[in-house]
Amino acid sequence: MNWNSYLKGFQSWLRLERSLSPNSVQAYIQDIEKLLQFIDYKKLHRTPETISYEDLKEFVRWISELGMTASSQARIISGLKSFYKYLLMEDMVSTAPTDLIESPKLKRQLPDVLGVQEIDKLILAIDLSKPEGMRNKAILETMFSCGLRVSEVVGLQISHIFFNEEFVKVTGKGDKERLVPIGAAAINAIRLYMDTVRIHLKIKSGNTDILFLNRRGSKMSRIMIFLIIKQLAKAIGLKKSVSPHTFRHSFATALVEGGADLRAVQQMLGHESITTTEIYTHLDREYLRETLIQFHPRA
Repeated sequence: MNWNSYLKGFQSWLRLERSLSPNSVQAYIQDIEKLLQFIDYKKLHRTPETISYEDLKEFVRWISELGMTASSQARIISGLKSFYKYLLMEDMVSTAPTDLIESPKLKRQLPDVLGVQEIDKLILAIDLSKPEGMRNKAILETMFSCGLRVSEVVGLQISHIFFNEEFVKVTGKGDKERLVPIGAAAINAIRLYMDTVRIHLKIKSGNTDILFLNRRGSKMSRIMIFLIIKQLAKAIGLKKSVSPHTFRHSFATALVEGGADLRAVQQMLGHESITTTEIYTHLDREYLRETLIQFHPRA
């Protein structure tokens, strides 16, 4: 029995026994797929029956080193626990290695923010002599230019890029679409990647409209984006904890500290609530004090 069989059974159980929505079911499946990516990356040969507690400890350490937040780690661990609960109920395993895995303690903490110079250093560290270098530069330029989630980056479609108007149409959470401006640097990087690298790829069926592809002509995984950023940060000796979300947070911070209206930033980020946008914008006390002095009539 291969992993696909286990996942299909788990998917049916989530849908029928737990009556979860399609989006929730997909989120659970993606949690298990992250474990499979770890197994593949580490070249391990594991099935659900042979995965050990030590394997899972290393997996949790791996996703933490990729820059995933404590809340993301906790969600993934919860998904793995549900998966093994299903396997135990169906007598597919006799023990659950997830029983001893503890979720990280959650605390409300803002991630590190990168300045323009730090982002420039990351981009300059990309080896443009390699085909994936052009692609990686276009990815980083797009993330900082548009503040996209990593899932939105890997799913970005060519038909949704309006080069002349300098806008991209993004499909975000809940399949909600929004228009986001895109800067000249990102547009130029995308055009260069499309004209010099992507055009030579043998694109697999179903991926013809996906912008960013791996060397096999398929849509990139989110883990790949994590690894690209982590490797670049290591190359330049960056001490901050960075991830794709760091670019999104830096995008919002740059806009707000530059004087952008918070409602406009909310729309670009695709947040339902303005409160969520306030969490993403890292405003230091000095900036708040200067804002008060500039705009309050009694300051």
